Amino acid sequence: MTLQELLASLDTVVSEGDLQAEVVSVTEDSRQVKPGSVFVAIKGEHYDGHQFVRLAQKQGAVGVVVEEGFETQNPPLAGDSSALIRVTNSRKALGLLAAKLSGMPSVHLHMVGVTGTNGKTTVTHLAKSLLEAQGHHVGLLGTVGYVFGTERRVASHTTPAPVELQNMLSAMVNAGMDVAVMEVSSHALALDRIAGCEFDIVVFTNLTQDHLDFHHTLDAYFQAKLRLFTECVDSGQKTRPKRALVNADDERASLILQHCSIPTWTYGLHSHADIRAESVRLSMRGTEFLVHSPKGLLTINSQLVGEHNVSNMLAAIGIGLEMGMTVRMIEQALQAVANVPGRFERINEGQPFTVVVDYAHTEDALYRLLRAAQAITKGRIITLFGCGGDRDPGKRPKMGQVAARHSDVVIVTSDNPRTENPATILTQIEQGIQSLLPDERCPYRIITDRAEAIHAAVSEAKDGDLLLIAGKGHEDYQILGTQKIHFDDREEARKAIRRQMGSR
Repeated sequence: MTLQELLASLDTVVSEGDLQAEVVSVTEDSRQVKPGSVFVAIKGEHYDGHQFVRLAQKQGAVGVVVEEGFETQNPPLAGDSSALIRVTNSRKALGLLAAKLSGMPSVHLHMVGVTGTNGKTTVTHLAKSLLEAQGHHVGLLGTVGYVFGTERRVASHTTPAPVELQNMLSAMVNAGMDVAVMEVSSHALALDRIAGCEFDIVVFTNLTQDHLDFHHTLDAYFQAKLRLFTECVDSGQKTRPKRALVNADDERASLILQHCSIPTWTYGLHSHADIRAESVRLSMRGTEFLVHSPKGLLTINSQLVGEHNVSNMLAAIGIGLEMGMTVRMIEQALQAVANVPGRFERINEGQPFTVVVDYAHTEDALYRLLRAAQAITKGRIITLFGCGGDRDPGKRPKMGQVAARHSDVVIVTSDNPRTENPATILTQIEQGIQSLLPDERCPYRIITDRAEAIHAAVSEAKDGDLLLIAGKGHEDYQILGTQKIHFDDREEARKAIRRQMGSR
């Protein structure tokens, strides 16, 4: 593909230089530039790619993409024939160019995108299970990993960077996938990572406080989410029907419905939702409920636990219905799903109490997790959690309040402190717990070392209690400073239970 053909994917460009050169790759990393590459200069949080334009030219870039206003500081290199391309938004240009060079893979896939603060991973895993039961070949991109066919890759981000994303979608097409189910993060939307993708089904799960270290305000966070419903569904590349699924129980549902450019279904426990749950029965064994939908009545008997998972299942049901699944197929497929990794994942070593590992790491997710626990537990609820370092500090005292208000015992510990002092994070959480005094009292302990904390929590548990180990879920690492070390809550919980059982 020539540079001129590649640039046809951009709306407006101003270019200087030879546009007939053959392009072999697109990259925003100057270290990856080779002869035939197009280098896209992006201004990031720590580095400005425009500083590396000359380096990219030296390394053989056939074109460099810069944003309007960029002025070269040096005269052109002798003999340099690389083209200079000016665009209004180089982040968006990167996604569009990567998609074009990869053969526009999203056009050849039925694209399902799920966004929201909580529930993305569960909804995407459920959707994958449902659609595979229908006979589709489904690729999955999300927090737990990137999966298609026999390929399994560790997730670098919830939503991959543009070049990686388009390469992954292209690999899915080549591997025979016909559906791609993606978690779409607010970062990915704000940073134009999914430029060049056109979605067929988009889902909004909910919005609560998170990532304010990046977005700064809740409204900016919501506006990023909204882009999935206004900018990523109607580029005109596809002719198949589209559908947006919106959680009617979220207070921002009406704003999404107001701005969404494609047909919508609402879902929830809300009386006016198009896909509505009723007669919900919760237990430790699972969840039973009825669903009224545009395609008829469903009777759901699921192994998943908690009212929050009713909402997640309703979203997945909407995806299945839009994809043409019958009511009976959906009922059977949902019944077969045992669990989603790190989401209310029960750890069973024969102990007389329940241990659950869950990814809940926001105020709302922790609240929903504790509500689910309260509905199915006769004994005490022991909650172990922490908050990530170098992330939104505003949620720390709020999570402390939620844990203390809805638990019988709280153990506060580290959760990826990164470059922050762990003691600072734990103190901020403790402030939330202490703010409830004297009206509400909950015994709590602060144990900085997470492994030690898990062993202490297991030792605290008695017959009939439920221990929630929250925050990390599927993660198999702990980030201390700038180092990532192996650590898995599930492994550590099993060790602690076996030790405890051996001492009885």
